[in-house]
Amino acid sequence: MLNFRQITLADRPWIRTALRQSDFMGCEYSFANNLAWCRGADSRICAFEGFYLICAFDTPDGTPHFSFPSGTGDLKQVIAAMAAYAAAMQKPLVITGLTQQSLPLLQAVFPEQFTLENDRDSADYLYRTADFVALSGKKYHKKRNHIAQFARYAPVFSEMTPDDFAECIAFAAESYNAKDGYTDASSVAEQYAIHTFFENFSALELKGGVLRVDGRLAAFSIGEPICSNVFGVHIEKADTRYHGAYPAMAREFAAHFAMDYTYLNREEDLGIAGLRKSKLSYYPELLLEKWTATCHTPEKLC
Repeated sequence: MLNFRQITLADRPWIRTALRQSDFMGCEYSFANNLAWCRGADSRICAFEGFYLICAFDTPDGTPHFSFPSGTGDLKQVIAAMAAYAAAMQKPLVITGLTQQSLPLLQAVFPEQFTLENDRDSADYLYRTADFVALSGKKYHKKRNHIAQFARYAPVFSEMTPDDFAECIAFAAESYNAKDGYTDASSVAEQYAIHTFFENFSALELKGGVLRVDGRLAAFSIGEPICSNVFGVHIEKADTRYHGAYPAMAREFAAHFAMDYTYLNREEDLGIAGLRKSKLSYYPELLLEKWTATCHTPEKLC
């Protein structure tokens, strides 16, 4: 039987080993994200026969939602263990966040056992890093104009240091007070995530950047490598009173930290119209689609 528990910073070494073995491109496969967002859906973790499992327990109908396992070993055995866990709760087996990398693996070990539903709101936006930084060509004309307007403020970019943390936390809190489109629960969850990132910034080996105008914080961003060819952007905040602050921050951060990676993962849009429009306006190289797989008779997989 699987034994789930809360994730802690001490779990980072073995979880990172499992994540590196799978080399998945999705933003869910980041230890920093798993640690920071664990309260959002009461996510808990488990080690099983060489695999790392994470499962969300706070779901609308109480059905546990597993992420696809990362690591190496007998995949059929670990999926069967997940099925036994769900069956013991008298719930279907639900596996979320399946992508073009992981879905074929599931179908290979248990063909025609799952129904699939595409989760467009959770699809990750991946951009070719070199193109995202260069912003060359007619299609990026508006982006270049926005950045040029922001340049009039004579902004200064610098790598984030601990001296910036308190100001960035306060800055993020102010942005939530003025932002629409998020539920109260998601706002609280992201505030907790931001605090977690800053409290464990060094231990998580995160990268951060800040933009200042006349010494005043205008934008900041935090991210890290997700896999061998993808750099992920976890948090990005900007003061919209400075026109062009968001695209300027996005470009500077990628230029300073992500150029060694083929792709830049700017995560999902959560179904929020404004976020979707913004992310599509950068012309993603790849929309990393996510599927939810459900087996209503998990006892048959055990």
